[in-house]
Amino acid sequence: MKLLIPGPVTTRAEVRAAMAEDIAPWDNDFRPVLSDIRTRLLAIAGGLPETHTALALQGCGHFITEAALRSFLAPAGEPGAGRILIPAIGAYADRMARLAREAGRDVVSMDLPDQIPVDPAAVAAVLATDPAISHVGMVYSETGTGVIHDAAAIGAVVRAAGRRMIVDAVSAFGALPLDVSAQPEIDAVMFTSNKCFEGLPGLGFAVCRLDGLEANKGRAGSWSFDLQSIYEMGLRSPGSFRFTPPVQVLSAFRVALDIYQAEGGQPARLARYRANLDTLYDGILRLGLSPYAPRAHQGPVVMNTHAPADPAWNLQTFVDGLKRRGFLISNFFNTPTPSFRVGCIGAITPEDMRSFVDSVDAVLGEMQVRNRSPQPAAA
Repeated sequence: MKLLIPGPVTTRAEVRAAMAEDIAPWDNDFRPVLSDIRTRLLAIAGGLPETHTALALQGCGHFITEAALRSFLAPAGEPGAGRILIPAIGAYADRMARLAREAGRDVVSMDLPDQIPVDPAAVAAVLATDPAISHVGMVYSETGTGVIHDAAAIGAVVRAAGRRMIVDAVSAFGALPLDVSAQPEIDAVMFTSNKCFEGLPGLGFAVCRLDGLEANKGRAGSWSFDLQSIYEMGLRSPGSFRFTPPVQVLSAFRVALDIYQAEGGQPARLARYRANLDTLYDGILRLGLSPYAPRAHQGPVVMNTHAPADPAWNLQTFVDGLKRRGFLISNFFNTPTPSFRVGCIGAITPEDMRSFVDSVDAVLGEMQVRNRSPQPAAA
């Protein structure tokens, strides 16, 4: 089965095989595994040991995002507390805002069109009018719509304004370019094991600035989601987690990193994903369907397509038909109008995408979907 979703993704056999051994996380033979992973991720992010650290947390992308928000933003009402501006063009920016609010942080939202990237000038304008904003929270690749932001351009206006940045790169890091040393305004960039690195789910990571961690020490308001506490544990006992980690997932992730670097790292991974996207986008157009985002703004991670206006359309029936042909896509959508989304990441190739497009055509034919124009927006 090919998982054409934005995560967990299709993995290679070598990665899955690394899960087969029982491992004790506190064993001295295992500690170097975590230390090696942290060192390699720091280098991929462009971080230096004297200014940055790479930290690991059990759980999904929401867990590591909440940990970063708590660890770099003081609660509202505390001395020195700032506000976080979150440009919202989709479900995951909305979720970032909710995580911040429910952690007691002060959020400023920007509600924007969901089919185009955020204009850095718009961010700069908001920062200029509100000196209480200390951070900008950005979702690098909006998984709900497929649109990506220009992280470097937005970072430049944040840096020029003397503010900080927290980057949710959960579905971006490892494929889309990012260099934390070239963007010193970034306090933290968060990602997971099961997206562009093509590992298995269960781990979140954050590459963080050490000065930012120290400046906000003791403000997380959570034992589990305190990145400063995780960092200090690593200093006291290198290669150790504070609580029981998914050790088999870590072992598999190191194999995934080996494959990633053998493939050519970030540039090669991005090139393959872009080739997957191009094959998919062209195929969707050829079938008479309508992509959700304009091609110029379509990112290489996930692509949404407008649901057909035909009364025979049913998303779950469509998903089930594709599954019978060996492809699994999401059976829900996060866009304002009905759509279906297809992940372009994972251990898949353009040839897989060509087969997928053929399967889409066949399933729509079985469903007797004749009108493939997009459903109109609700009044």
